Amino acid sequence: MNRCQVYYTRGSIPFLGTSIVGFVAGILLPFAALAVENAATNSDDSTTLPPGIVDTQNPNDASLSVAESLARIKVPDGFRVTLFAGEPDIRRPIAMSMDDRGRLWVVENYSHPNWQPTGQDRVVILEDQDGDGQFDRRKVFWDRGNYLTGIAWGHGGIWLCNCPDLIFLPDRDYDDVPDGEPEVVLAGWQRQNPNNVLNNLNWGPDGWLYGCVGESQLTEVEVVGVARPDRISISRGIWRYHPQSRRLEVVARGAVNPWGLDFNAQGEGFFTNCVLPHAWHLIPGAYYERRAGEGDFPHIYQRIGPICDHLHWGGGDWTSSRGGKGIHSAAGGGHAHTGAMIYQGRQWPEQYRHTLLMGNLHGNRLNQDVLVRNGSGYVAKHGEDFLFANDDWFRSLWQRQAPDGSVYVCDWHDFGECHDSDGSHRSSGRIYRVSFTAAERQLAPFDLQKCELQELVAWQRSDNEWFARQSRRVLHERATQGEDMAPAREALKALLGGDLPDTIQLRALWSLSAMGEIRSSQLLELLQSSNHEHVRAWTVRLLLDGPILKGVDSSVREALQAAALSDPSPLVRLHLASGLQRLSFDQRWPIARALATHAEDADDANLPPLIWYGILPLVADEPVEALTFAQASRIPILRQNIARRLASE
Repeated sequence: MNRCQVYYTRGSIPFLGTSIVGFVAGILLPFAALAVENAATNSDDSTTLPPGIVDTQNPNDASLSVAESLARIKVPDGFRVTLFAGEPDIRRPIAMSMDDRGRLWVVENYSHPNWQPTGQDRVVILEDQDGDGQFDRRKVFWDRGNYLTGIAWGHGGIWLCNCPDLIFLPDRDYDDVPDGEPEVVLAGWQRQNPNNVLNNLNWGPDGWLYGCVGESQLTEVEVVGVARPDRISISRGIWRYHPQSRRLEVVARGAVNPWGLDFNAQGEGFFTNCVLPHAWHLIPGAYYERRAGEGDFPHIYQRIGPICDHLHWGGGDWTSSRGGKGIHSAAGGGHAHTGAMIYQGRQWPEQYRHTLLMGNLHGNRLNQDVLVRNGSGYVAKHGEDFLFANDDWFRSLWQRQAPDGSVYVCDWHDFGECHDSDGSHRSSGRIYRVSFTAAERQLAPFDLQKCELQELVAWQRSDNEWFARQSRRVLHERATQGEDMAPAREALKALLGGDLPDTIQLRALWSLSAMGEIRSSQLLELLQSSNHEHVRAWTVRLLLDGPILKGVDSSVREALQAAALSDPSPLVRLHLASGLQRLSFDQRWPIARALATHAEDADDANLPPLIWYGILPLVADEPVEALTFAQASRIPILRQNIARRLASE
């Protein structure tokens, strides 16, 4: 049996006819029911706590058993929640990632809330070998983590938030044993605040590694082991790092404590905030609202706000919702949110597809928001809360779609939330699996690392986002390893243009870009000819994806200026405005002038601020040009900002 192909099974017998090229289901049967009392404990590593790690929680504060907690969980009709893993097999799960076989790599954080120079946090591999939805093989991959808060599998190993560093643990032969000592990739992240650290690693659609970092003092972070390393200064926000070029960038600044990040089918990013308003549209170059009175960029003037049209707590001081009860429960459970997952599988009913799920720490539940296009961006509308744990210890920090379309939900499982000081319960933790019973299907073993190039390309046409993302990263890896990518290149180019959905064209575009197999001339052609606004928006992003401030050649600048003047989509104009900050100073005015002709954008939530951020560095040094710009601008706030900035000199 080709282990690249995906088969559905009856019991343990694979049924042919379900290769990735057609992805047409053969004979499909539901999963067998899981029973908590038969939870797998098959392990090739110890399940005991690391030496010296103990519970410091008041022993009178006793948690429910795994079976009791599971029995209390409530989800909508038709769904069922089963235990994938629980203590003693998994404890303190804070982050997860999946490899190309669908195995779960879980971070156990025993350090919180006390950072120490050395640690015993672990990375544990959980594998469901028989496809019944419950792990049956466990292996400790590494056990010397120092305040681990994030993980991403890919490019020959695992990437870990190992405060104050981002590290890489190589496993290029895929034998589940580290090839050597950890390699420090990025150094300098703050560690003073135990709750506001780097976290939530995710591969972006562009092939970069994205992450979050919470509120702190302005911190200098640099790439390690490079002759002329990139350095960034960041106090909170979203950042990205490229695994081959070793470039490091701030994507956006602000919010309070971002602790969840995902991308929709069109590659737009969304992140959740652990304090105050919860849902934010990730716009490169944005400066987001923070706590009142804060500010280290005095001339920003207007910061971009959250996209949610509601709160998940009943108002008042933000500390009032920590109990998650009463009016706060009715609103959604509280102000603290962790994790972000945009559901893009096919197992759950259509109404859940493309909705944003997140953990609510104080409400002991999963909130759901519905993402709706609005102007240049989105509005997150209040959906029905999806999961109620009915357990005061339930703390879901991470949620992710599985290959079969079910969803893994990790439960940190502790009595206190991050601000309590009555000790920590380190011996418990659960990972649940949420499935829609009528559509459950069992996958036979597969391994995308064994796929041929054409098979990886075929996954870009799938309606299963998990396989599309994973196979796109494998294509990226193959290109960096020097494989002849010509067959993949031609097959991917055939997916660009025409009547294909924007999602398929975007996947082809991202793959070609990550592989280094698309030229500026081809991007310009798409910018000028595509009927899909998201495709045009992404051509802008990729055209400007070179080193910041380097500038672009004249043909690209002229095409961007023309699009800024005439493209009918506010989303395309948003990414043109966002891209201003990447251009050299001398190339910004013409594109900004074109964007400022759109009076219809004057009240947009994003476009006026982004245009301002792009021209801000120029105004004081070029006052005549700035005043000329102000006179012609049809966006009033830009005129006001220019006058205000010049008056401050």
